[in-house]
Amino acid sequence: MESWTFRLLLAAGALLIVGLGAAAPGDPAPSRGLLVVANKGDHTLGIIDTVKGKQIAVLEESGITAHEVVASPDGRRAFAPIYGNSGVGAPGTDGRTVDVFDLATQKRITTFDLGKPMRPHCGVFGPKNGLLYLTTELDNSITIIDPKTLKILGSVPTGQPESHMLAITSDGKRGYTSNVHPGTVSVLDLEARKTLAVIHVSSNAQRIALSVDDLWAFTADQTKPQLAVIDTRSNAVTKWIPLEALAYGTAATLDGKWLLVTIPDPGRVAVVDLSSMRVVRSVTVPKSPQEIVVRPDNQVAYVSCYESKKVAAINLQTWNVQLIEAGPLADGLSWAKGQ
Repeated sequence: MESWTFRLLLAAGALLIVGLGAAAPGDPAPSRGLLVVANKGDHTLGIIDTVKGKQIAVLEESGITAHEVVASPDGRRAFAPIYGNSGVGAPGTDGRTVDVFDLATQKRITTFDLGKPMRPHCGVFGPKNGLLYLTTELDNSITIIDPKTLKILGSVPTGQPESHMLAITSDGKRGYTSNVHPGTVSVLDLEARKTLAVIHVSSNAQRIALSVDDLWAFTADQTKPQLAVIDTRSNAVTKWIPLEALAYGTAATLDGKWLLVTIPDPGRVAVVDLSSMRVVRSVTVPKSPQEIVVRPDNQVAYVSCYESKKVAAINLQTWNVQLIEAGPLADGLSWAKGQ
């Protein structure tokens, strides 16, 4: 028969394991891979080991500063566009380069020049052709890059200034940009390299995301606490989702059930049921959540918390939150496939 002392020691040991970063009962098993974070406060990329639940490396950028980062589909490299030292539409330096990092050696291996100042911002890999599509705000365009040769292959006009973020359909044929102060969304034919439509949302809109079936695009109205829902078949705003406060970033879960929406103030993530287009839950996270990345196994969503030096890991089954230390002004996020 076990003694009372033995049971106590066993329980203490279990608590110690959980405290050191092991998954608590009910938490999903860790998934192999790295989370890459653009830490704007110190002009670095943070590399987070999600199994260990901590930042394991900090890589210096070549300039000031990268707002976003994107990992290559094979998980070997990360690309960080150097935007500049200002916000969208504000005066400041105009970036023209992209840093390339090797995630295995955790080193910056090169920086390539886009040829002119363009404030490069959001990078997205084409899901079919593997090309890198990069928003280039001052050029009112998306620049297309071969990630292997680092050569510019062409561009797609957006027809709008301040094309800040980009989402691409699963077949790789269409792109959608959020154009911040015009308050519009540009619909792009990525194969013909032309603008198909410009959709008015408000006087100021931020970020863009697609549903997993590509039937809906979402962008946050920055003048009212609401989310615009765009029907991609008609290229028109057909619904508005009321929110508790102004929203920012959005991401759909990979099962198509939920849309996650960051609410920077007061620091929450709203959960929208995509079958009803209504908010059904609110998850508290540290102050000023920005960007959301859903892990490929659809078990966890990672949220950068800009003013908190934290990344919040939200369990998509229990909605529990675990916090991971990051760098100052953590913003852009990307998941890098495990090797």
